[in-house]
Amino acid sequence: MALNIHDRSFSSAFGLLGNILSFLVYLAPLPTFYRIFKKKSTEGFQSIPYSVALFSAMLLLYYAFLKKHDASMLITINSIGCCIESIYLFLYMIYATKSDRIYTTKLLVFFNIGALGLIILVTLASFHGPLRVSIVGWICAIFSVCVFAAPLSIIRSVLKTKSVEYMPFPLSFFLTLCAITWFLYGFSLRDFYIATPNILGFSFGVTQMILYVLYRGGTKESVQPESGGKLQLERFPSTGDQQSALNQAQEAAVNYGVGGTISSNSQIVPSELNV
Repeated sequence: MALNIHDRSFSSAFGLLGNILSFLVYLAPLPTFYRIFKKKSTEGFQSIPYSVALFSAMLLLYYAFLKKHDASMLITINSIGCCIESIYLFLYMIYATKSDRIYTTKLLVFFNIGALGLIILVTLASFHGPLRVSIVGWICAIFSVCVFAAPLSIIRSVLKTKSVEYMPFPLSFFLTLCAITWFLYGFSLRDFYIATPNILGFSFGVTQMILYVLYRGGTKESVQPESGGKLQLERFPSTGDQQSALNQAQEAAVNYGVGGTISSNSQIVPSELNV
């Protein structure tokens, strides 16, 4: 008897695996926050990855509650994500400077009150039934694709420096694995709002691993890595901190859509990350 990938058992298996992988990725910034706690300072790290990650998790939760059927896996991981990202932001606010706290507050008001509130208000008032689910699904997918630009800064830095010092292989591998898992979950349920963006996540992940193989023996040139792209990350004076900044962009891609859109998943990851 031929196996049917659209069978409910497959979606459950992929969803469970996706939950496990995404949970590990959500925990990736723990070493960074231990460092912040130890030094009693955020050291210039920015809060935007956590703010956007929280917005993404809340947006996906809204989509999952609207979807109702076959949404338990999305509800589970994004509920966990909301809690974890909220804790990160709370800790960040404790040790951040006054200006950074004000900036973070503005981000939370913009994303989680303004943008999310507007999406909920408009979709509840103007759309009904399957159309409402479809509209919110498209919003999730488009948002996921937009923040996928974050890993591009890392790829550009590798090409410029001819070195993979700023792109640890384990992180690239697990982000790729996470993208594949959520793609298969979405595909098995015929939920292409979940599956489609992860094709891009898989493509970026494979590209990063290929670059790692090509440049792993290379010597870093004097060109300093840039942290440009869709997300403007902080600039540090030291090499180790620059590495963390670049990894922040890569992890952001997974947390911003963990649980279904980006494997993308989503954040700040130090170079010593060991998932």
